[in-house]
Amino acid sequence: MKASELRGKSVDELKQELQSLLKAQFSLRMQKATQQLANTSQIGKTRRDIARVCTLLAEKGNG
Repeated sequence: MKASELRGKSVDELKQELQSLLKAQFSLRMQKATQQLANTSQIGKTRRDIARVCTLLAEKGNG
């Protein structure tokens, strides 16, 4: 997911996106713990997406 895609979303949409990403991160962590996760790079990608959304929420909150 690109930051340019996220910039067009409203604050409520960004909050929903953040919630879905946090659920996905939890799911990936559980898969890793039970050794069912084949592609472990997904965890890092999800973390970066969460950081992007949080950054945009901060920008929109202050702007």
